Amino acid sequence: MANDRLDALNAMLAQDPKNTLVRYGLAMEFLKSGELETAVAEFRKLIQMKPEYAAAYYHGGQTLEKLDRLDDVRDKHQAGNEMTSRTGDAHTRSELEAALSILGD
Repeated sequence: MANDRLDALNAMLAQDPKNTLVRYGLAMEFLKSGELETAVAEFRKLIQMKPEYAAAYYHGGQTLEKLDRLDDVRDKHQAGNEMTSRTGDAHTRSELEAALSILGD
């Protein structure tokens, strides 16, 4: 079933490589299937395409945490905090701040 979803998402992305919603879905599907490095790469591409895509910072950071790359998690969440400050996304900013506080210094 997961391969069917990955195939469908990849097909949609092939038709419209700039579709950020599909790219996010693909990253989340890789995350769910345990392909963490691939998920991180997709979140990174998504942020490059659309820097204000707030969920990519949060879930990208959570994926990095699963890989025990804590310095990268801090960097991702901090970048997300800066972006959400500029865009006024208080909800995602609070989630990113909570995640950062759990990590500590």
